[in-house]
Amino acid sequence: MNHSSNEKEPETIEPLRYLSKTEVATIEMELLRDYRFGQQQLIEIWGHACAIAVTKAFPLSSLSKKQPTLLVVCGPEQNGSIGLVCARHLRMFEYEPTIFYPKRSPQSMHQDFTVQCEKMDIPFLSYLPTEVQLLNDAYNLVIDAVLGPETEHKEDKEPYAGMLVTLKQVKIPIVSVDVPSGWDVDEPAKDGINPEVLISLTAPKKCATGFSGNHFLAGRFLPYDIQKKFELNLPEFPGTECVIEL
Repeated sequence: MNHSSNEKEPETIEPLRYLSKTEVATIEMELLRDYRFGQQQLIEIWGHACAIAVTKAFPLSSLSKKQPTLLVVCGPEQNGSIGLVCARHLRMFEYEPTIFYPKRSPQSMHQDFTVQCEKMDIPFLSYLPTEVQLLNDAYNLVIDAVLGPETEHKEDKEPYAGMLVTLKQVKIPIVSVDVPSGWDVDEPAKDGINPEVLISLTAPKKCATGFSGNHFLAGRFLPYDIQKKFELNLPEFPGTECVIEL
């Protein structure tokens, strides 16, 4: 049977690209150097988008406890600062975050994010209880913003080793920011925490290839030239949304 020559070919949709650690660093360097984004600006964009993703995964009305409590666990580098920004926006969205930030960065930018949270009357824990049931009873969920793609093998060092042991044991849902702490950016996890929700920033990382939980892509700002150059094949965000579930 002959098909009409003007019959449209079915449109092929290219698969979403999963980035290596090297590609993540290259894209961020180009955003900072060539596109003149500021690091503080990027962290603010990502942190706000993470907060939006949390509200989609866990609306206030869905939380099981009387108070909408969350624990945000922050590391010393960029992922930790994204966690601080996420906590601040969640406070504006009527959640009640508490932050555990054991090893604070000396950089003024990271200190600024800390002060902003303090000025919002967000409490900071002085230690992370090793009695896991205390965390299960006190919070609806944990946001893991400890070790991101920029972190070099700190999961074996304290206080991170102890924190990861605790996070592996909690029964409440974990939301991981960009890369679940303890996972290798370039490899699907063999060991580590098991988040219920993963929020990928800019584009998902190779470690998320086989992730079976709820997976969100957060941050709708990447210049089209970069999207094209790295063949990211990002999904189409609906309307004016800055977050999409994959």
